[in-house]
Amino acid sequence: MNVIVCMKQTFDTEAKITLTDGKINEEGVQWIINPYDEYAIEEALKIKEATEGTVTVVTIGPARVEEAVRTALAMGADDAVIVDDPAAFGDEFTAAEVLAAVIRTRTYDVILAGNQAVDDGSSQVAVRLAQLLDVPHVSTITKLTFDGAVAVAERDAEGDTEVVEVKLPALFTAQQGLNEPRYPSLLGIRKASKKPVEHVTVAGIGLAENAIAKRVAVTETFIPAQKGAGRILTGDTPERVRELVRELRQTSKVI
Repeated sequence: MNVIVCMKQTFDTEAKITLTDGKINEEGVQWIINPYDEYAIEEALKIKEATEGTVTVVTIGPARVEEAVRTALAMGADDAVIVDDPAAFGDEFTAAEVLAAVIRTRTYDVILAGNQAVDDGSSQVAVRLAQLLDVPHVSTITKLTFDGAVAVAERDAEGDTEVVEVKLPALFTAQQGLNEPRYPSLLGIRKASKKPVEHVTVAGIGLAENAIAKRVAVTETFIPAQKGAGRILTGDTPERVRELVRELRQTSKVI
């Protein structure tokens, strides 16, 4: 099977984020593969190993994304496509249109992506992509198997397990619990430097900049206010209840 993985580079989830003029300051920030996309890459590699297929990674971003791409190649992916044209750096609408244009030029059986990106958490791009490609999709899967040209996916459904069958080609989004992503081996790291990485522009994949311009404008980005220290109420139960109600009404103003 030929598998395409849609990957995004995000800042390290443990990084300290600061803002400059209302924008995230990238200086000194460690960039990594979006953690949910790591599950997608691992699942793609498992499919490749079971079916003697191929894995292609597709991503959008500036020059720094090549580091994440090389990590995916070191894990075992075969090749990659990077759309490093600033015209592609829009919103979820833009990303889905760009990814669809790239993927339409490829032969594939399965598309995998992370359930969401840890930076914006929108969970939109993959399902938009499935709509554009006119393929079925199953989100937040925890297990994926195949029976010929049919995929059987499992996902959590409010404490139960939902089983979904879809015909291939199809798109799936991965979440924690699907697998345990591997670490790149030393041999894999050496091989990654020789694997093909194609750089493309928006015009090169047949898109007009005005047709994929972002539809959403971010009006404000801010860091949540620090929480104050907790307070332990003393006294008997009726007294503590009265004090709690007073605090909620007069100080916190939530009731």
